[in-house]
Amino acid sequence: MDFICTKCGKRTFTTTHSPRCSCGGLFELDFTPPKWDASLIDQNEWSQFRYRRFMALEGEAWRDVTMGEGRTPIISLDDDVMLKMDYMMPTLSFKDRGAATLVAHMKSIGVKTCVQDSSGNAGNAVAAYAARAGISCEIFVPEGTSPSKIRMIESHGAKANVVPGTRDHCADVCRAKVRDEGAYYANHVYNPFFYEGMKAYIYETFEELGRIPANIVIPVGNGTLFIGAIKALEHLQASGAIEKFPQIIALQSAHCDPLYQAWTAKSQEPAHITPSPTMAEGIAIGVPMRGRELLDMARRHNVRFVIAPEEMILAARAAIAARGVYCEHTTAANYAAYLNYCRIYGPTPDTLITMCGAGIKSDH
Repeated sequence: MDFICTKCGKRTFTTTHSPRCSCGGLFELDFTPPKWDASLIDQNEWSQFRYRRFMALEGEAWRDVTMGEGRTPIISLDDDVMLKMDYMMPTLSFKDRGAATLVAHMKSIGVKTCVQDSSGNAGNAVAAYAARAGISCEIFVPEGTSPSKIRMIESHGAKANVVPGTRDHCADVCRAKVRDEGAYYANHVYNPFFYEGMKAYIYETFEELGRIPANIVIPVGNGTLFIGAIKALEHLQASGAIEKFPQIIALQSAHCDPLYQAWTAKSQEPAHITPSPTMAEGIAIGVPMRGRELLDMARRHNVRFVIAPEEMILAARAAIAARGVYCEHTTAANYAAYLNYCRIYGPTPDTLITMCGAGIKSDH
């Protein structure tokens, strides 16, 4: 299996330890899954790897890495909204999907040590799965990251470096270490194996409901879930398993919205912005590295972007908690954005919203 550079088209073996193409472009996987067929689901595997026939995985390394991630329930919030409880994962966030798949790949190619930058959830997930795989790990997080997330990262034996400044600056500091020291960059934005795990979000939904909801709300910072969901939906549609592509409602924080602004301006490039502090720390990405790719997917599938007003986040969190679901602030922004969407477009029934992170992770 090969990586293909999204910039120059050069092929590189997936065994490489380089984070990107020699030209500077980001990698994509040269992988086309077989036509969707429920008989290809491994009914004996109770994790997201039951769908591994549809994921770009080579070998059996995943068996030594998996902790039963995935298979999260879908529950009703009200008559219009369903919640997919994706914080019911080993590290209490949806990033376990991508981390399990990426670390399985890392183990298969002999990675011994890795680094990553994260607002918290992805870093904690990579730290946990790297520990399980026996891979040394160092995570860079921006100042203001929830102390609970930092403690979780360190509990797995990883070193947590708190970097002053913005989330984007934190990424720059981590990438400098990759460049200068040659550490393996276990990054959820650069490495497309991470997206292969995120595809399971859609496969699970389809298997559990027997259909795809009319509307799917997806938070977009770096866009890991967005890319994985779009790829899986395209696969289902190309296979004839679904006739109509759902309405994707992509949300950003009102304080950090380069993709929303680009979508509004019908631009092919993310807008240049100066992020402001936001409770939705998980999507506070001012410079999304795959921004052009995200916007291209959005145009291709008539995605609508909407912002989560900062002043609505805590009220949204309280409303969800009043129904028994305790989520973190970034996750509450998903529901705040949905309510804002309904205010703009009218009632929006048959909607699925992801519960990305558990509330105990953002009590700060």
